[in-house]
Amino acid sequence: MASPGPRRAATLDDVRSRGTLNCGVNPGLTGFAAPDASGRWEGFDVDLCRAVAATIFGDPEKVTFTPLSGETRFTALAAGEVDMLARNSTWTFSRDTDLKLDFVAVNYYDGQGFLVPKALGVASAKDLDGATVCIQTGTTTELNLADFFRVNNITYEPVPIQNDAEGRQQYLAGACDTYTTDASGLAAARSTFETPDDHIILPEIISKEPLGPAVRHGDNQWADLVRWTFYALVAAEELGITQANVEEMAAAAGDNPEINRLLGTEDELGPMMGADISPQWAVNVIKAVGNYGEVFDRHLGPNTPLGIERGLNAQWTQGGLMYAPPFR
Repeated sequence: MASPGPRRAATLDDVRSRGTLNCGVNPGLTGFAAPDASGRWEGFDVDLCRAVAATIFGDPEKVTFTPLSGETRFTALAAGEVDMLARNSTWTFSRDTDLKLDFVAVNYYDGQGFLVPKALGVASAKDLDGATVCIQTGTTTELNLADFFRVNNITYEPVPIQNDAEGRQQYLAGACDTYTTDASGLAAARSTFETPDDHIILPEIISKEPLGPAVRHGDNQWADLVRWTFYALVAAEELGITQANVEEMAAAAGDNPEINRLLGTEDELGPMMGADISPQWAVNVIKAVGNYGEVFDRHLGPNTPLGIERGLNAQWTQGGLMYAPPFR
């Protein structure tokens, strides 16, 4: 008799029976994940959590946000404390293989940089020989920093920090000459300063930091659902589907078959991810948060305090790397 196969790790069933998605996020990174004055979580990564809830429940508010530090985020996911991470985490070989995580997509292409006070008079990261550096422990940032200084034959003195909030505090207190993390994180930190123009992000980007949502290894159905929820946002932007027009476009099939498939007016893609997923799942997602470009512009774009240009995060048709596989 054939031996039974491994038990399917049914995260989707667990989420449905619980009635809420447990999503691990940054404890507080402006633009990506932070509670507002009323305690409501807002941000680029937060909207991805809400999009996944909209796929499952048709309701983007059925999310419980769990703030996780850089050191606890992966163990919390592995232990089942959260169903997914949307926490500006870099996809690396060892995290994918040794930690047994699945990074389902890249939702933000980033790279590590350095923030310094203008008064320091430094124009290049290569001028930081002997500098004190605020660095978050347990991160790829820590490893990249050591590599950069080693390659350039210069030295530094690390000032360990536990999270972004402590990094900002220590940097502003003068405990370190420079603060290093992902360039998006530096822009987020600087946007909270009383005098942001007194600080500059140096021109060097010293690493590749493909940031993305992660799930536990071994549950392909759940990984598919999170992956294709994200790609629905990317495809919607490419296809001209917005938060404002999605209901009108979904009301009747049009001439573009990919739009029809995405919005559920042709074929039924939703149930392929789970028997209870609505054919209108992508409509619910886009109604909830908008398309990828709308999410980016709302939280990170040029008209926000962070002032980040799309760059590599532009659509592939605009010279960027954002590219959704076909919905068919």
